[in-house]
Amino acid sequence: MLDDGERSAVVDAVADVCAANDAVLVVGAGTNDTRTTIARHDALADVRGARASLAVVPYYTRPSESGIVRHFQAVAERSPVPLIVYNIPYRTGRGLGASALLELAATDNIAGVKQAVGGIDADTLTVLAESADRFAMLGGDDAFLYPLVLMGAAGAIAASSHLCTRQFARMIECGRHGDLTEGRQPAEALLPLVLALFAEPSPAVIKAALHDQGRIPTPDVRMPMSAATPSAVERVREALATADAAPGG
Repeated sequence: MLDDGERSAVVDAVADVCAANDAVLVVGAGTNDTRTTIARHDALADVRGARASLAVVPYYTRPSESGIVRHFQAVAERSPVPLIVYNIPYRTGRGLGASALLELAATDNIAGVKQAVGGIDADTLTVLAESADRFAMLGGDDAFLYPLVLMGAAGAIAASSHLCTRQFARMIECGRHGDLTEGRQPAEALLPLVLALFAEPSPAVIKAALHDQGRIPTPDVRMPMSAATPSAVERVREALATADAAPGG
């Protein structure tokens, strides 16, 4: 919902923070049409510190799976940075199964996928089993991050981790190192928070929670989104209190 000027301002601000903290800058550059998506990626050549793009499966137009693969291959051929494909069918109306993802994994300049398919399905496990050495799977469904990393995912792009960030990082690192017992503590403590943050359409509740903590100046969202309800914010407060009281919180 950002216009071009706002998008540039956000990317500039985040680029400053990434540079100051030696962090990787990934810029969202996907749209629902190939020509515009290529143009957005061409522009990344001028974005200071950009290391990769996050490119969503084309939404609304509902192309075939083979058409989606061709779309990403065309973008990857032109992009100055590697692509992370964003596979989120419940928002786009189209998703990518194992065969399509494995074809993309074998494509030059495609580095991985943010996988948000509503669970850990057979396609997800197949991709992890057959391409984890060359293709990074990043969790995108915050409720399933720990088991996904235990199964071989490289990490996550997690909206919920704006809150309790250290606990999320600890959970992911435990999963990456196969420390099942140690990682279950933060995973179990964080699950009620994740469910609370997504009880209403995101990012309304997350913005309300960050505002409640005094970390952003307003909880407002733009139409057609609606602000979080008071009951949703109270549920987050309760979940945060529980997470903070957990070991390592």
